[in-house]
Amino acid sequence: MELIASYTATSPVSSISFTSVAPDWTDLVLVISGRVTRATTFSTIVMKFNGSSSDYSTKSLTGNGSAASSGGGTGFSSIASMEVPANNATANTFGNHIIYIPNAFGSSYKSVSIDAVSETNATTAYSNIVAGLWSNSAAITSVALTEPNGGSNFATNSTAYLYGVSNA
Repeated sequence: MELIASYTATSPVSSISFTSVAPDWTDLVLVISGRVTRATTFSTIVMKFNGSSSDYSTKSLTGNGSAASSGGGTGFSSIASMEVPANNATANTFGNHIIYIPNAFGSSYKSVSIDAVSETNATTAYSNIVAGLWSNSAAITSVALTEPNGGSNFATNSTAYLYGVSNA
């Protein structure tokens, strides 16, 4: 694994993007520690590749300390279901996500696995496991993360690290 790029929000920002990702690796790994400014306890962040707003599908399993649920579907405009703490959550807590994208530069559709937890020092924290697919054969050259509920931003000190993995 090699660090390609990192980002730390020094003030609230509407998105975190990695652009001009060179095809020097086989797989990509994205590690996120995030929080958003929305006036709720938890919110969802979403991910898009190459600026595309189509051809995403997901299957997810979510637990929140007292119940479990599953969901998913096809025809989405992004890969979602990554819960993070928001303004009404325990202060100074951040959700953590590890996103693995095998064969990110190959000519087949791009699968994605996500392991995420939204820390809040409470029993209602969300834990998500998401399997995603981008039904596009283009190499991934950019990754963008946003909070899709208008007017919300990633909070100060949210971080994202993009790593390349080589099978050589």
